[in-house]
Amino acid sequence: MFVRIVKMSFHEEKIPVFLAHFDTVKEVVRHYPGNQFLELYQDKENPSIFFTYSYWGQESDLEDYRKSETFREIWSFVKTLFNDKPQAWSVDKIVTLP
Repeated sequence: MFVRIVKMSFHEEKIPVFLAHFDTVKEVVRHYPGNQFLELYQDKENPSIFFTYSYWGQESDLEDYRKSETFREIWSFVKTLFNDKPQAWSVDKIVTLP
């Protein structure tokens, strides 16, 4: 399993549009084969910045999702709302403390 973190920055007036769209697609993404967990965070100091945090079983699961029509539809819409280039990291989880 590995973790994918994506940082996105939106035009302030587009934040409600993004949140409404995320609400309509979150279950689709969460239940895509290989996805084990999905969360959305908003930065406390800059409310235009959001992060998605997701667990994937294998890197190939994420790659399959990124090549899917589902991803293309979601991303083609969301990227029109950005005010800066998104950033993404794939990381291995080392320690979890409950």
